[in-house]
Amino acid sequence: MIAKELINPKSIVVVGASSDIHKPGGKVLKNLLESPFKGQVYTVNPKETEVQGVKCFAKVEDLPQVDCAIIAIAAKYCPATIDLLAHEKGTKGFIIVSAGFGEENEEGAAFERHITDTVNSVGGSLIGPNCTGFLNNNYCGAFDTPIPTLDPHGVDFITGSGATAVFIKEYGISNGLTFNSVWAVGNSAQLGIEDVLEHLDLTFDPEKSSRVIMLYMEKIVNPQKMLKHARSLILKGCRIAAIKSGGSAAGSRAASSHTGALATSDIAVDALFRKAGIVRCHNRQELTTVCAIFMHPEVKGKNMAVITHAGGPAVMLTDTLSNNGMDVPHLEGPKAQALLEKLYNGSSVGNPIDFLATGTAEQLGYIIDACENDFDNIDCMCVIFGSPGLFANWEVYEMLDKKMKTCKKPIFPILPSIINVKDEIEDFIKNKHRINFPEECVFGNALCKIYNTPKPQPEHIEMPQIDVKRIREVIDQSENGYIDPDKIYQLLNAAGIAQKQIRVVDQKQQAVDFANEVGYPLVMKVVGPIHKSDVGGVTLDVRNIETVQKEFDRLMAIKDTYAVEMYPMLDGTEVYIGAIRDNKFGHQVFFGLGGIFIEVLKDVQSALAPVSAPEAKELIHKLRGFKILQGVRGQQPVNIDVYAEQIARVSALVQAAPEIAEMDLNPLLGNPQNVVAVDARIRIEK
Repeated sequence: MIAKELINPKSIVVVGASSDIHKPGGKVLKNLLESPFKGQVYTVNPKETEVQGVKCFAKVEDLPQVDCAIIAIAAKYCPATIDLLAHEKGTKGFIIVSAGFGEENEEGAAFERHITDTVNSVGGSLIGPNCTGFLNNNYCGAFDTPIPTLDPHGVDFITGSGATAVFIKEYGISNGLTFNSVWAVGNSAQLGIEDVLEHLDLTFDPEKSSRVIMLYMEKIVNPQKMLKHARSLILKGCRIAAIKSGGSAAGSRAASSHTGALATSDIAVDALFRKAGIVRCHNRQELTTVCAIFMHPEVKGKNMAVITHAGGPAVMLTDTLSNNGMDVPHLEGPKAQALLEKLYNGSSVGNPIDFLATGTAEQLGYIIDACENDFDNIDCMCVIFGSPGLFANWEVYEMLDKKMKTCKKPIFPILPSIINVKDEIEDFIKNKHRINFPEECVFGNALCKIYNTPKPQPEHIEMPQIDVKRIREVIDQSENGYIDPDKIYQLLNAAGIAQKQIRVVDQKQQAVDFANEVGYPLVMKVVGPIHKSDVGGVTLDVRNIETVQKEFDRLMAIKDTYAVEMYPMLDGTEVYIGAIRDNKFGHQVFFGLGGIFIEVLKDVQSALAPVSAPEAKELIHKLRGFKILQGVRGQQPVNIDVYAEQIARVSALVQAAPEIAEMDLNPLLGNPQNVVAVDARIRIEK
């Protein structure tokens, strides 16, 4: 738990306070004094007796007992200062805005470790170092601006970058977004983003807590902790949007230089967010727009009424929604005709509902009432209403505000004329406490992103039964590296994963005996070389004993070959299941179209283990090539239920054997009856 002395202190000291508000120690004091804080404020600066009207102490030793300290002094002086505050002044809340720590060099990292140990020893909480600070409804302990309008129902914003937070706040505030708290965790020496999420989860109050959480991060230190608490918060009724930057190679370098963090796998982040139900965003505009949508009532379906007096923006928004999984359904029938009769000639109610540039506030009210009460195929509305500069929009925005208060279906205001009706929009935001979405396609993409983000996967899921004891026996007897086909066969068999009837032979007579036993046609493959096809190590459609003998000799002569793998030739569509272990995220399970196309098309989905069959089935439907699995042009379909079950069994296998660093089942052949593993590789890393 985060110490109450950080969240709601009774006294605060600014160490390194200044009268120069252009320095962090001056600006943080100014912001603190202008904040709602009602407790005692102290300052420390050896060169001053008074700073910004506050009595100033020359030394920390001279201070009385104090709950929270905001530190704005050189890094080298911080460890001793924290020691004194923690052990002699009873301080448990710490915000270190100073830089020069682990983000710079090993000496700075040593300072961080010392400070963290000290804070932990007294049960305290630390934000920073190298951060812009912290603010909530109790006080502002940050040196940056703008200071947002604080609202208990506003956004809880947790960020790893203070500078980025400034830009995010600026964009959000300008469109009416409000905030409940801002946590700029900086280097996260003690408290990181996952820890703040945990705090919000454990202290969640359905009556008082914010329901919207915004994250900006350049590293994920503890993915499982993030998954646990994000999922818990969302299931309690919160909604979370996040940017995780540093996914590309170049972005990873930038993140490292800025925070001392290594970027985590972008695919793993996608899988984590999807499992938790977090809406992933990729830029500041998208992040603030998604959170602004979260501030409105939740959209329960995919059908939007686009209400407009300008055709172009409505068409662009309709395209955006339709191309991303939502719908703008056609409106017709007697009720649509009745609505049309209340509008000027030339208006259209087919959806988009265009009531012309001359449309009035009264007509807007008629349209919204009809969408609310008369059209069951409408789940939400957006109103695009600006001005060409001919008249003011006061009455229209008054009507819009009134309807937003009374309608049960969500209404989203898209007010694009940020110059022509600047005063009206400012009134709408500041006095009516509304949010504006100034660009219709940005809004549309954000809404679709929310719509397409699945609900959190349940924490406890039903997994297939597998023979864990047998799996452990095989793993414990295996050395690091790729294991031989016989052990692969045993592992897959213990996991209940269907596989071809296989025999590994190193004598020609053994090959002949197997052919006589199972019949034809057969497949023969080299054992040893990793890329079998590249070395000519695969022979298909072997149909007689002479070919068995000839191909055995040829295959055994290929470099690095020590045996030949034989099995009956199967038919079906090639699919793929694989798994890889990440030191932070655990195992990821991948699946999609298989064979050589996995490298060419890269049409795969991934999920973090454990993966249930229902989760796998849902993701299979998202494959771009899903229609191929359904069967096209005479091809047999793949049994999707069986395929999903096999994916779940791979997930169960890697959980029973975390030593599996990497495995490929490629291809599996899928048909209406079964999905059978044809080729497999498993690498152990203990």
